[in-house]
Amino acid sequence: MDNNNFNNTAMAHGLGAAILMFIGLIVTVEIVVGIFYILSLQKALNRCSPENRAMEPAMTWLLLIPCFNFIWHFFIVFNMAKSLGAEFQKRGIAEEAEPGKTIGLVASIAWCCACIPILNYIAGPAALVCWIIYWVKIAGYSKKLEV
Repeated sequence: MDNNNFNNTAMAHGLGAAILMFIGLIVTVEIVVGIFYILSLQKALNRCSPENRAMEPAMTWLLLIPCFNFIWHFFIVFNMAKSLGAEFQKRGIAEEAEPGKTIGLVASIAWCCACIPILNYIAGPAALVCWIIYWVKIAGYSKKLEV
């Protein structure tokens, strides 16, 4: 093997390692952000009295299951809206009947659409924006329930 082929092979291996490290970093960041998101959801449900919870707070951790999380997020959105709505009503806090439901459903649908080729160029960014808005709304509702 001449020196030129050796350099090309070494460069290819180095580039491959750099790409794998970059992908690993992206996945790690996604998991960390996901954990903080789940903690926010769990906190909001924990601040609802048990009789007003449509789901147990620990069930939010099922969002960490790949592929299943697309479906489970719909259940989270519906149950979070029911739980927060019931808690606000019980406490006499003026708020929409199903807090966060609309933007949460839009985010969930957009995430599903982001899996479709070509549509993903529009649905992916829309899903990200709607998901962030949903997260901020839930955190705000949770803050209102802080005792």
